[in-house]
Amino acid sequence: MRRRSVALLIETSNAYARGLLEGIVSYTRAHDSWSIYLPEQERGARPPDWLADSLIDGIIARIETAEIAAAVGNRMVPIVDVSAARRVPGIPWVETDDAEIARLAVEHLLERGFRSLAYCGEPDFNWSEWRREHFERIAAEHGSSCRVFQSVPRSSPQYSLQAEQKRMAAWLRRLPKPTGVLACYDIKAQQLLDVCRGIDIAVPEELAVLGVDDDALLCNLCDPPLSSIAPDAHKTGYTAASLLDQLMSGTAPPDEKFLIPPLGIETRQSTDTLAVDDPDVAAALHYIRENACLGINVDDVVKQSNLSRRVLESRFSKLLGRTPHTEITRLRIERIKRLLVETDQPLTAIAARTGYRHVEYLTVAFGKSVGMSPSAYRREFATSSSSR
Repeated sequence: MRRRSVALLIETSNAYARGLLEGIVSYTRAHDSWSIYLPEQERGARPPDWLADSLIDGIIARIETAEIAAAVGNRMVPIVDVSAARRVPGIPWVETDDAEIARLAVEHLLERGFRSLAYCGEPDFNWSEWRREHFERIAAEHGSSCRVFQSVPRSSPQYSLQAEQKRMAAWLRRLPKPTGVLACYDIKAQQLLDVCRGIDIAVPEELAVLGVDDDALLCNLCDPPLSSIAPDAHKTGYTAASLLDQLMSGTAPPDEKFLIPPLGIETRQSTDTLAVDDPDVAAALHYIRENACLGINVDDVVKQSNLSRRVLESRFSKLLGRTPHTEITRLRIERIKRLLVETDQPLTAIAARTGYRHVEYLTVAFGKSVGMSPSAYRREFATSSSSR
């Protein structure tokens, strides 16, 4: 039998799409392999010229433009859509479950004490609108208010990056503090964080920001690093490949719509906090987060505060359940963990980067907090991280 030929009209420019492709690859390795046609393209790129003439048995596509919809619709072959745009009705489509994304986001922010919630969306995209609708509904069910910012569509003649940043800044200034914000995806969250830094809104103390897609490179480039909901793109791609295989074998799938729940939330610094209504404690906490690894101590925090040491420690402990000294140490230890796992730097360099004057001080503090030596932690977790 001739090996089946499958066209994948999926961009390779973002983490979610690459996850889809990895899921498709996993399916083909576990079943009959296909001859794959994968053009190098960006999101929404025009369909390749060869699509009209090639002997294609099936297509998995992100059908996000009228041009792609027309191109795949002209091919009388099985098609599976992995976009929420829904430009070709009547064919199977596989997408992330946006209601579950909204639920995870609301619970994550409420658990951190945020009662004022907000959503920042891109109205051009169905998935953004669906996430907004579910986020508002679930927030209301929990008795929380929700304020919404909708970006001007990039296709609009009125769109400009500078004007959009000004609109976003004005909206952020009007939000009550503290507020927890869900951005429709990581790129929008990155824009929010950039604007927050420009207008001196402390993240996460005044504004906690949560993205969607968990693009690790983008999230770690953000300042502070971005917490994000991780969709199960691998399973989405695998499911799409399974559906296409059924269709090419002449079997109709049991349903037209398949929604895949997200994997969970990767918590990073942009939401790693508790909502604090006390502005003096919030300011102290922000100072600690910005400077913990520079060798500061509690006296340095007090100098930045309007409070005496005794009052600051009392209010800090009452609201957060830990002292300023404990918070400084906690942040240093978390930084040490990341450097041990993600780099091969010696302990002398790690000590210098985390505010410890001597390796011995670092080793004692780390062992007391983690229950093992830094070298043992690196052996155990750097190995497992590499294998992942």
